Amino acid sequence: MNFEAHLPVLQIVVPLLGAPICVLLRRKTTTWLFAVAITWATFAMATMLLLRVLDGGAISYMLGNWAAPWGIEYRVDTVNAFILFLVTLIGSVVIIYAPASIARELPDVRINLFYTAYLLCLTGMLGMTITGDAFNVFVFLEISSLSTYALISLGADRRALVASYRYLILGSIGATFFVIGLGLLYMMTGTLNMADMAVKLQPVIGTRTVIAAFAFLSVGLSLKLALFPLHAWLPNAYTYAPSFVTAFLAATATKVSVYVFIRFFYSIFGVKFAFEQYHLDTLIIPLALIGIFVGSLVAVFQSNIKRMLAYSSIAQIGYIMLGVGFVSQTGLTAALLHLFNHALMKGALFLAIGCIVYRLGSANLEDMRGLGRRMPFTMAAFVLGGLSLIGVPLTVGFVSKWYLVLAALERGWLPVAALILVASLIAVCYIWRVVEVAYFQKADDHAEDSPAEEAPLSMQIPMWLLIGATLFFGISTTFTGGIAQRGAELLMGTSP
Repeated sequence: MNFEAHLPVLQIVVPLLGAPICVLLRRKTTTWLFAVAITWATFAMATMLLLRVLDGGAISYMLGNWAAPWGIEYRVDTVNAFILFLVTLIGSVVIIYAPASIARELPDVRINLFYTAYLLCLTGMLGMTITGDAFNVFVFLEISSLSTYALISLGADRRALVASYRYLILGSIGATFFVIGLGLLYMMTGTLNMADMAVKLQPVIGTRTVIAAFAFLSVGLSLKLALFPLHAWLPNAYTYAPSFVTAFLAATATKVSVYVFIRFFYSIFGVKFAFEQYHLDTLIIPLALIGIFVGSLVAVFQSNIKRMLAYSSIAQIGYIMLGVGFVSQTGLTAALLHLFNHALMKGALFLAIGCIVYRLGSANLEDMRGLGRRMPFTMAAFVLGGLSLIGVPLTVGFVSKWYLVLAALERGWLPVAALILVASLIAVCYIWRVVEVAYFQKADDHAEDSPAEEAPLSMQIPMWLLIGATLFFGISTTFTGGIAQRGAELLMGTSP
């Protein structure tokens, strides 16, 4: 058996089989070590797939040796290999963080079932990314969503149940819109293979059925990725979920949905139909810009730091979708780069908040007075992550915003470039609020007298790994920038 030849399917099979095995395990440490092994195995396989694609081009894997379009095809190219690498990277880092965080926030939870839900969520995201079958996208979307609802509902605050229920309702609406659009496309093309669908769609591209499918898919995917104003599920979900869950979802879930959006509208419908004939960009760009400003402004007035970062995520999704809406190679490069970069910095920031919650039992801003002296390493990590969120040079945030500004200038849209820079200044405001409270305000007398104490090393290490990545990829942009550029060329049809 040639192991490397089966990497695409093993990427899904390994975590999918690992999930039910977790149910059978009883010891907390054993279950965690097993989940770590599974997650790091998926990361190793994703890395191997990415290197193979960069070296030899796209990989096509036929399940059961049934040739496409009759059988299900897993197709890996530069774009989804990059997303696979990102999702497994984040999963592998945050899983180290899990035991201490869960023990403090969820002492009564059944650990084996928690890791089962986590591995199912990971499986769903990887499946959405790697599959070349459109209906498989829906199947894996549901696997990911159902496990996500369960993970969010575990939050210690009872409002986590309400947040999970709201996400369930809105997520189900988004999935329904998606599957209706998919059904209409199948009715017109008679195929579910995405590459085959793109070819067979062209003769019937202007029919009312295809236009209806286009509309359903636009709304359904926009809801799943939390594009303004379809973002109502996100703030509470991120705020009340356990810290480990928030960090994992904030760095991965919406990114995978953005990838599916890009894949459908650039690869299946095509640039000419989606953006030149039906001008999807005229809808995306205004909504993205409004989302950037609304998310940033609302974040400024939040007293709960997790909620502040949640609204910040809405703004950052706006940046990503702005790049998608530019419909240019530079714009798509910016979108793919910011998709990766935002995952690193927002994951690091939520891990830092998790460390604070571990020690203080709260994520409220007023409880963080003087915290810079009592938890210096955690607050240093938060500041560095915040600088990346703002877009300060030598961080990943600067790199992707630089590409966004270049894309806007390429189109001759100087006001849009100016708006990107102004929005970055708003980020200074809400990050500065945390810095001011932590470093320039005096703690309560009883807190001031307590000894400085950081979160356990098992929580510090993952946080600093992601912070280190934000700095490394902010200084050395060859790897991520090169992959994003190749992916943009592929999507725009300009790759050699």
